[in-house]
Amino acid sequence: MRTCAPVAEDPLPPGAWARSARHRLAGRPTSGDVPSPMALYLGFDLGTQGLTAIVIEAGGPVREVVFQRSLSFDETFPQYGTVNGVLPGDDPLVATSSPLLWAEALETMMGLVARESGLDLSRLRAISGSAQQHGSVYLAASATAALAGLDAARPLAPQLAGHLTRARSPIWMDASTGAQCAAITRALGGESAGARLTGSRAALRFTGPQIRKFFEQDPAAYARTDRIHLVSSYLASLLAGAHAPTEPGDGAGMNLMDLARREWAPAALEATAPGLVAKLPALREPWAVVGPLAPYWVRRHGFPPAKVVAWSGDNPCSLVGAGLVAEGAIAISLGTSDTLFGPMREPRTDPARDGHAFGSPDGGYMGLVCCRNGSLARERVRDAYGLDWAGFSESLRSTPAGNRGAVMLPWFEPEITPRALSAGVRRYALDPADGPANVRALVEAQMLALALHSAWMSVEVRTIRATGGAAANNAILQVTADVFGAEVQRLPVGNSACLGSALRAWHADALAEGRPVPWDEVVAGFTEPEAARTVRPIPAHAGVYAELRGAYAACEAHALGHGPHPASRLAAFRERFGG
Repeated sequence: MRTCAPVAEDPLPPGAWARSARHRLAGRPTSGDVPSPMALYLGFDLGTQGLTAIVIEAGGPVREVVFQRSLSFDETFPQYGTVNGVLPGDDPLVATSSPLLWAEALETMMGLVARESGLDLSRLRAISGSAQQHGSVYLAASATAALAGLDAARPLAPQLAGHLTRARSPIWMDASTGAQCAAITRALGGESAGARLTGSRAALRFTGPQIRKFFEQDPAAYARTDRIHLVSSYLASLLAGAHAPTEPGDGAGMNLMDLARREWAPAALEATAPGLVAKLPALREPWAVVGPLAPYWVRRHGFPPAKVVAWSGDNPCSLVGAGLVAEGAIAISLGTSDTLFGPMREPRTDPARDGHAFGSPDGGYMGLVCCRNGSLARERVRDAYGLDWAGFSESLRSTPAGNRGAVMLPWFEPEITPRALSAGVRRYALDPADGPANVRALVEAQMLALALHSAWMSVEVRTIRATGGAAANNAILQVTADVFGAEVQRLPVGNSACLGSALRAWHADALAEGRPVPWDEVVAGFTEPEAARTVRPIPAHAGVYAELRGAYAACEAHALGHGPHPASRLAAFRERFGG
């Protein structure tokens, strides 16, 4: 659900991503031999707005990121007509993209890895990837033979065009399935019952409601559909030349999987569409090897027949890429959407049904809260007041913590958390003409929403690992640290989902070769935070945000029609903290 939208104030200098991720581990105890010294592992992350690839070297005394490259969909593939990675349309609730664009991006990136990395690709042992969660791709029965017989003399995307039963893929930003969510909820016995079964209430952007909408609106095309892939399993299928499975981390984002049993849930399937189980890939463990890289990639781009490991969603992969392999710390990803996530030993669910529980790549679980209005909202406010990112940061530094009780609900798009189906910015005691105050109100609201709606995870937050584009911005991270009362650590590699994919490839390869590597050893040397760039909370701000959290919650309740106007609450805040 994320992408690396740049929000730069103090970015690393050119090339520093590689130097900062280089960790020499000679003499470090290991659990045994790993598959091959100096082995290479390739990870992808297909986000909303672009595709990133990372190659790591692992399995020997040196662990480092040796190649990283990103592509913007809008800039690199203008022929598809996307805007911020999304196809324009008449209905503001509908958000789609092109599965052919994703295929072309994958092939372009594979070519760049082969031509530009300067690496000896014969050392490449395994490939995995992450993709924006919840999006879906619909293939006809003819796709099976097409995948198996890809012609290395021709580009990839045109070979897929005739095998789609749905030309546009709904993505996570789609909010058009309200009627379908309501019907699925009724069939499962209510929101609480649905959340206990699948890990989440029936959610607008989730795959199950999107499938039901497709069946209802175009039953003939649904009948022609032989396989419904998540974006992750679709891209893994392109690499393997055969239908890839779905793994439980991404499968949990469909409203179709029994979270505790890690199996497709018959009741959820029946509530969604007829004959659905036959159209879904098998569920396999996160470390499943799909097969070798298809001959297409070997012949066309010179890759070896490396293992293709099951892809997952961006959020489960970020868990690994942030080094969160044990319950305790959390991560916040500041991208197209803002997400807070962390590992959980058991599948706890949100009583308010705004949060989500997914499977995690280590076979456990993860909790997640997603707010749709992330980087694009920050860009909207920045542009509205004629600022660059330096001016945006200065606005945060020049305004007081708590913003004198001026609050914004930055719902530029329909919001996921809390559920706000109608887009529109709401302001409380906030002058629209005051640029600096609006900047602070925006960032405070984003952090307060994450803090307020993640309490169900029951994690004592002492440390936050920040990733995504806005993690480069000190001023934004200072607000994050102050709101949570926790230090914020930055990771040496900004795209945690992409790094997590490469690390998952290494883990799966080692396991497949009978030389398993524990997860804490897999992430060691790649995910240690940069101590010099840690942002610590300002003690004087703890009381400010403890009080403002309640006032912000009252603003949310009023805006959603669940409570009175918060004027008196905000006035009390101003009286106590100035204004």
